[in-house]
Amino acid sequence: MRGPNMEDDTFPKLLVRNCRKYGKKVAMREKDLGIWRTYTWKEYFDAVKYFSLGLVSLGLEQGDKVAIVGDNSPEWVIAELAAQSALAIPTGLYQDGLAEEFKALLNYMDVRFVIAEDQEQVDKLLAVRQDTAVEKIIYWEPKGMYRYDDPCLLRFDTVMAKGREYAKRYPDLFEENVASTQADDTACILTTSGTTAMPKGAMLSYRNMISMAENLSKVDPVDDSFELVSSLPLAWAGEQMMTISLALCKRAVVNFPESSETVRQDFREIGPHVVFSPPRIWENIVSEVLVRMEDANRLNRAVFKWAMKVGYRWAEMKFEKKTSLALKLQWLIAYWLVFRSILDKTGLKRVKYAYTGGAALGPDYFRFYHAIGVNLKQIYGQTEIAGIAVLHRDNDIKFETVGKPIPGTEIAISEEGEILLRGAAVFKGYYKMPEKTEEALKDGWLHTGDMGYIDKDGHLVVVDRLKDVLTLKDGTKFSPQYIENRLKFSPYIREAVVVGKNRPFLAAIFNIDMENVGKWAERQMIGYTSYMDLSQKEEVLNLIKDVVKEINKTLPENARIKRFVSLYKELHADDEELTRTRKLRRRIVEQRYADLIEAIYSNAKSYDASIAIRYEDGRERLIRTTMKIVDVEV
Repeated sequence: MRGPNMEDDTFPKLLVRNCRKYGKKVAMREKDLGIWRTYTWKEYFDAVKYFSLGLVSLGLEQGDKVAIVGDNSPEWVIAELAAQSALAIPTGLYQDGLAEEFKALLNYMDVRFVIAEDQEQVDKLLAVRQDTAVEKIIYWEPKGMYRYDDPCLLRFDTVMAKGREYAKRYPDLFEENVASTQADDTACILTTSGTTAMPKGAMLSYRNMISMAENLSKVDPVDDSFELVSSLPLAWAGEQMMTISLALCKRAVVNFPESSETVRQDFREIGPHVVFSPPRIWENIVSEVLVRMEDANRLNRAVFKWAMKVGYRWAEMKFEKKTSLALKLQWLIAYWLVFRSILDKTGLKRVKYAYTGGAALGPDYFRFYHAIGVNLKQIYGQTEIAGIAVLHRDNDIKFETVGKPIPGTEIAISEEGEILLRGAAVFKGYYKMPEKTEEALKDGWLHTGDMGYIDKDGHLVVVDRLKDVLTLKDGTKFSPQYIENRLKFSPYIREAVVVGKNRPFLAAIFNIDMENVGKWAERQMIGYTSYMDLSQKEEVLNLIKDVVKEINKTLPENARIKRFVSLYKELHADDEELTRTRKLRRRIVEQRYADLIEAIYSNAKSYDASIAIRYEDGRERLIRTTMKIVDVEV
């Protein structure tokens, strides 16, 4: 299978190639009303062509910005390719974003056209449209929209019809536009995670994104027999990498679940060959499995524990690159008794390559997945390098590392310990932020802002964000992220924030996992009324304390948690405590809960909280409660 060349060095050109050579083969599927509907490459191409011409007929011009927001669907990728084919630049908005967040990003990106899914997104856009440059809002789900009469609103199929009429007047325009796209043109603007500030718009070229997909496939080959499931936000670089870059370059079939509520069942029906998810997804699956096992009968629990012991020994042997026929036979028995059922129920039975990225995943999770037979590999990358730069190879997995650079990518470590990257996938710069671009790109190297080193085997070890590596009062350095990941392996802890900069010891702020702790409380006959009530129950605090004590045993003496609080509310993106991809905004959390942190480091046994909570509609509510501060015996 050939790689990119002068004929197929942009996404629109790749779409044309795939249509001409493989027009009758399946490109996408979407589940609608319980039935999987297929799109061939020819149908995909036609939809992009006519929607693109429809946008042009409405006044879309070269270089204009087009924002897309909604759940993953064929309409999203059709809109993205259509904008690119019209020589415009698409960008994605997170569908759970607030109206004010939309306004800030629409103004920053100079967006003229927005393609939105449904009434919910349209309402948010209409609320802020007068304060932006948006001229047209095109929606693809008409349910609930029949009374809307704003002249800026258009249906998706109406624009498609306009494109068909426009094609009669200008029959060669689409092909001319596609032919004029160039490898170094900006393919899209993707927002960074924004863990420390407002997200920045990273301008990625076709060369960036195609080179990444091609080089990734040199490590883990993908072809048109592979099935993908598109369920994570398409505004995220990781999903763009799979649903757009890899699918167009290698013609893998992309499957869109019916809704966010049916993702797990649809995922299981498809049985994808490649899965790329952030750590929270992998963590949630482990939590679900462990909680189900706690609810199982005594015999099943005993068989599961035996199988996991065998699986862990098998995984360790693989990590150490050793072999044992006797252990392999035991693992096969464990597979047929236990693991096969787990893989089937989680939809992971056919997975050939499983990736995690976006944040670190604790080593305990790697052991678990390899124990049950999932080829889970850590990747390392950023939006600024089109998603992936470093990757574990099969049979060369060290869970404390993120692997080796993919072909075409170079790594260096600065004197300060910062990870530097160079290669064809490094982005063009930040939109309208020349100073930030100069900080990130120096002498051709991307300055990642992450601290790390290369071990004796050539694997990259990522320690933490440079800004997040903290020092205790006695000079001990520690990575809060490493400890947080160990803590979150417990099914009862959803989020953990470790603090201690210039303090005498480490402390933690926890979010309990409402579902798992709730089930545990029910088994213990403990009544509760709400998350706030459950989080402060004495029995729950003792449960969390036992988890912390076990983790402390595995940590150096100076890096152990000595006090903690169970937060009365979940950390949330709407409160700016997490990014839209659920990464922790550490600086904001530490500022927001500064008084609570001071109380933890005093002799106080509790803290009276009064915090303003912001809802999706912009309303705020003041919550008052008392949180207990728990001492952990070290």
